[in-house]
Amino acid sequence: MDQQLVFDLNQAAIDGVRAAGATKQYITPEGNSWTGAWTWISSGNGASLVNLKDPQNKLVYQMHQYLDTDGSGTSANCVSATIFKERLQAATKWLKDNKKQGLIGEFAGGNNAQCISALQDGLKYMGANSDVWLGGIWWAAGPWWGDYIYNMEPTTGVAWTGILPKIKSYFL
Repeated sequence: MDQQLVFDLNQAAIDGVRAAGATKQYITPEGNSWTGAWTWISSGNGASLVNLKDPQNKLVYQMHQYLDTDGSGTSANCVSATIFKERLQAATKWLKDNKKQGLIGEFAGGNNAQCISALQDGLKYMGANSDVWLGGIWWAAGPWWGDYIYNMEPTTGVAWTGILPKIKSYFL
């Protein structure tokens, strides 16, 4: 999608929400290219979306981050035990440099030792940078996901049983 269109759509949404009288709510604009944290700069999101204006100053930039080779979240294999943190670093710098806040609106990794280490490392990194990262949301949950590799559905989802016990301390 054209980057200017992404900016214009986000700005129109912000303006519309505020014009409707919603002044206390946070707004979470998303970027282009699947709004990846690891591509936030190279995709043009950083250069474009830094200019979004909110009269309430309540923007929280939503980014997604998966840990597989192409960042798509289609493989349970993670690139390395440090890939989550590595893929957050440029976006973290952008958030700090521009005095913005972010949210990982989708993240996941497979139920294996390397991915669990990567998840722990990345969540620890986010905690150490909590001045700019407000949190993260696991992808995905729901009874319709069945045996999907990232299913966080209580109480039987593979991520619920195999991953959550090893990462939940980062959310408490």
